[in-house]
Amino acid sequence: MPNKDKKYPENIAGKIYVDESCIACDACVTAAPGNFSMKEEDGHAFVKKQPQNQQEEDQVREAMEACPVEAIGNDGPEN
Repeated sequence: MPNKDKKYPENIAGKIYVDESCIACDACVTAAPGNFSMKEEDGHAFVKKQPQNQQEEDQVREAMEACPVEAIGNDGPEN
């Protein structure tokens, strides 16, 4: 389960975030490349852009479901 107290500082402000349990599997970047990026030097993903439309919301939801360690959190209301 994602922990908002352990989210990476690279995450852009907003409801979606990646926490320290990320294992850099790249699943989120594959599912939602417009919203997630990899910080290669530290070996973890982060949110580079909060979802702005339904397509991005759907892709982010897919990324959350694909994350093998449940490192992606959502502090906003469920759609």
